[in-house]
Amino acid sequence: MSEQPRTTDVLIVGAGPTGLALGVDLARRGVDALVLERAAELFPGSRGKGLQPRTLEVFDDLGVLPAIRAAGGTYPVGMIWQDGKRAGEHHMAEPAEPTEASPYEEPWMVAQWRTQRILHDRLTELGGEVAFGGELVGLTQDEDGVTARLADGGTVRARYAVAADGGRSAVRRALGIGMTGEDVDPHPMLVADARITGLDRDNWHLFPPRGDDDGFLAICPLSGTEDFQVVARFPEGATVDTSLEGVRKVVAARSHLLPEDVTEVSWASDFRPRVALADRFRDGRVFLAGDAAHVHSPAGGQGLNTSVQDAYNLGWKLGAVLRGGASADLLGTYEEERRPIAAHMLGVSTGVHRGEIRRGQATRQLGLGYRESSLTRETRPEPGPVQAGDRAPDARADGVRLFDAFRGPHWTLLTVGTDTALPPLPVPTVRIGHHATYGTGVFLVRPDGYVGWAGTTAEGLAEYAEELRLV
Repeated sequence: MSEQPRTTDVLIVGAGPTGLALGVDLARRGVDALVLERAAELFPGSRGKGLQPRTLEVFDDLGVLPAIRAAGGTYPVGMIWQDGKRAGEHHMAEPAEPTEASPYEEPWMVAQWRTQRILHDRLTELGGEVAFGGELVGLTQDEDGVTARLADGGTVRARYAVAADGGRSAVRRALGIGMTGEDVDPHPMLVADARITGLDRDNWHLFPPRGDDDGFLAICPLSGTEDFQVVARFPEGATVDTSLEGVRKVVAARSHLLPEDVTEVSWASDFRPRVALADRFRDGRVFLAGDAAHVHSPAGGQGLNTSVQDAYNLGWKLGAVLRGGASADLLGTYEEERRPIAAHMLGVSTGVHRGEIRRGQATRQLGLGYRESSLTRETRPEPGPVQAGDRAPDARADGVRLFDAFRGPHWTLLTVGTDTALPPLPVPTVRIGHHATYGTGVFLVRPDGYVGWAGTTAEGLAEYAEELRLV
């Protein structure tokens, strides 16, 4: 970074999936944002490899879904091994078929490093930037903005800042925001990306413990790559060796494979599964998002997905305030909406880790919503199947696909089964006939794909739009 102070609308600290997704969302809204990354390059490992259906819908809107689809694949069936022989299949999640309302019902496996490269490419395409090798060492704020001090002596001045710098967030510590958490499992874990011979790529290979001191081993082919993700659990207090020899040793000890069958380890890490939730998601002009705000067990693939959806919620609100003339009070709804969701999903991921919840409906994140939000207005005395605050489902009717209509940074006014008069709002309007997914009504769909306002007629809609400065 140059010593010359730089100014930007939004400083995003951290170029993980959260920071990059937020950068993409802001860039397409014409908001100047700088993504600051301490490392010299993007994260190189597979860690968060599962993309849930709701996140696929977000990526559809952000314009990266085709690349995400091309980079990954479906999850393979688990194969249980005992004494070097196949002992039976294990389905990792409840099966689900795509529907018109939910076209992406199954999780999609993409190594995290590939997801980040795709988001980075999209950010660059939109004119955004990641400043690598930029380490934040101090942060102050005043009534007008935030000043970040960097390790190289440079400074960045921004109107707002977002901490997307992970569970050990330097921004969160600088703000003095506490984080309440607990260990989910005292046993240390190894996760590594490795090249392995002697295993097919059609199964997720599971090697159950064979003794009291022997933890499980799982070897999963990483879709779209030649690597496998190796996950191993160790006895409490054990030291985890993340070297090539260490990975070879644990694979050979717990499976029928030979040490030399592990030919390469490109990335490895050890961790203790824990959950934690920040005491608050905002301090003045600084927001916490992703792992900086909530840390999940990796079980069930909820961390990265909840994090990307934080960015999706915050992005349109920052855009509305900075470019759309909305009141800064709108930004107060970020914590109001996202912190309860994060707390809920922490419970889900912990339940999956402990075997209390199976991967399926609870982990796909399609049922999450904001019915209790102060932004939500349900005016119908008898709401239909889709209520204000709910995710706006896809549907096809009268030659229109709703996800195509919703795609983009705008609000969308939707009428279903009614020709009621509408106020002249400066947003795209879509009219379709009665549809079983929605029932009948008038719906104003937010830029992040949730219903903000719903009514039998448009009575009260203009006032709601004026409150949000849409008119």
